[in-house]
Amino acid sequence: MNRLYYGDNLDVLRKSISDESVDLIYLDPPFNSNADYNALFKTPKGQQSAAQMEAFTDTWQWDDATSGQAVAEVKRSSYQDAAKMLDAMVGFLGKNALTAYLAMMAVRLVELHRVLKPTGSLYLHCDPTASHYLKILLDAVFGAKGFRTEITWKRSSAHSDGKQGRKQYGNVSDVIFFYSKSTEWTWNWQFTEYDTSYVESAYRMIDKSGRRYRRDNLSAAKPGGDVSYLWPVKRLVGGAWEADLEDEFLRPLDGWEYKQVPPYNGRFWAYSKENMRRFALEDRLAFASSGMPEYKRFLDEMPGVPVQNIWTDIPPVLGKDSLGYPTQKPVALLERILNASSNPRDVVLDPFCGCGTTVHAAQKLGRQWIGIDVTHIAIGLIETRLRHAFPGIDYQVIGTPMDADAARDFFNRNDPTKKEFEIWAASKLGFIPQAKKGADGGVDGVRWFGVNEEFRAVVSVKGGTKLGVEMVRSLDAVVKAQGAQIGVLLTLEKPTKPMEDWARAAGMCEVPGFAPVNRLQIVTVEQALALRERAVEMPARRDDTFRKAAREVDGSKQGALDL
Repeated sequence: MNRLYYGDNLDVLRKSISDESVDLIYLDPPFNSNADYNALFKTPKGQQSAAQMEAFTDTWQWDDATSGQAVAEVKRSSYQDAAKMLDAMVGFLGKNALTAYLAMMAVRLVELHRVLKPTGSLYLHCDPTASHYLKILLDAVFGAKGFRTEITWKRSSAHSDGKQGRKQYGNVSDVIFFYSKSTEWTWNWQFTEYDTSYVESAYRMIDKSGRRYRRDNLSAAKPGGDVSYLWPVKRLVGGAWEADLEDEFLRPLDGWEYKQVPPYNGRFWAYSKENMRRFALEDRLAFASSGMPEYKRFLDEMPGVPVQNIWTDIPPVLGKDSLGYPTQKPVALLERILNASSNPRDVVLDPFCGCGTTVHAAQKLGRQWIGIDVTHIAIGLIETRLRHAFPGIDYQVIGTPMDADAARDFFNRNDPTKKEFEIWAASKLGFIPQAKKGADGGVDGVRWFGVNEEFRAVVSVKGGTKLGVEMVRSLDAVVKAQGAQIGVLLTLEKPTKPMEDWARAAGMCEVPGFAPVNRLQIVTVEQALALRERAVEMPARRDDTFRKAAREVDGSKQGALDL
């Protein structure tokens, strides 16, 4: 069963992921950029919405309760090289934001190495902010022999890169470190198309069927096959070589003896007698003026150029493909990694899964997957993305409430502001979580609807047990003040009868061409869990509050993300 976890990935790894159970790990952790990142939701007209939510914060500070504890845990582990290296970094750099970040990463890299199969690989995606320190940690955890390559991905076009007057080169690339757990790892070569100029220069010859080919040497520095020579070719009939082919083209030429190795000192035939015969029968031999046979290598049978460690052919996520998540990576990038280092049905893990690009690519390519993230913004976005791209997809969400009792527990144990509960609840109804309190009048989420998405609905989340009609009155005032057309009160407990009566008496929302619906609606968390977006009645709904991932039809082809 594919699994999506809400929670701290360190806890999830330790409690829920078994030793040597994962084939491939991709992680795109925070970079220690000293910045906060908002989920950049857009209004229907493409403008930035005022309802921005903090997707995650990439600002770190050292404190002994967390950073110091992480260092201590690595020291207590069996990864003593990693412990020594982390201790040395803290001693050299001091206790600061950078070492707090490195301590956070070190204790997680230890767990990721534990859950990886012996044939498994890990790809760590980062930018230059702390990449050099991360590589040292990876060397300490995986061993220097576990390092396979450092991939450079060009993620953007040229730009000035920063504040005016900053004297430095533009930073347009990210780094992806590729490590394996052992010397035997899963690997499938990936290829890109040949450049047109290369094809024109290298595959100049065209045979009688119109196929382009180039000539390759049939000799080698070491013996090939049975080090045989090329006898006059016989026809293969019924599995046995029979009558000689009387073809002048295949007869020996003057001055060249078939019964000898190629007439070069220290050279041998690269292929066996059987293969040479097969080449001749398949019209794969061409002859030089000297009579030396050469192999015809056809362009249409070549896979392309093996992928190297500088990737410039995968563009960043732009425009309509963006789901609004600040660090979203293109599906094509993850498809290349998954195709190279895993096979169908293998288990792929992303412990910082963000908006879910890794799980999207894994689902598309027939891999099993595990995603982990610590924010409800990410979990809600991933769930919406998967439903749109893969209708009927079967997976399990762990760590978020699945029924009303679990929702009550979540509300009672959540942070004092109850913000995570409100984000979770609003997302279940398909509303964009609202960042601010105070001037917003208690609005916890917004959602557009209508043929041209010209109308707006707002939601207010109430998780306590003290419900009263004044909450519906307050929502009515907010709807009017903000110029919204529909107001939704999302409650953890069942509303009182006076609340329901007030909502019914508040009038109808009418959109031409559609049946009218109640202007004020009360929805319980239990209903939201069961019906999701359909729990709210709208004349003409906008079903992609989060930007919509295009439905995947053919798993072998690269899909696009659409509005």
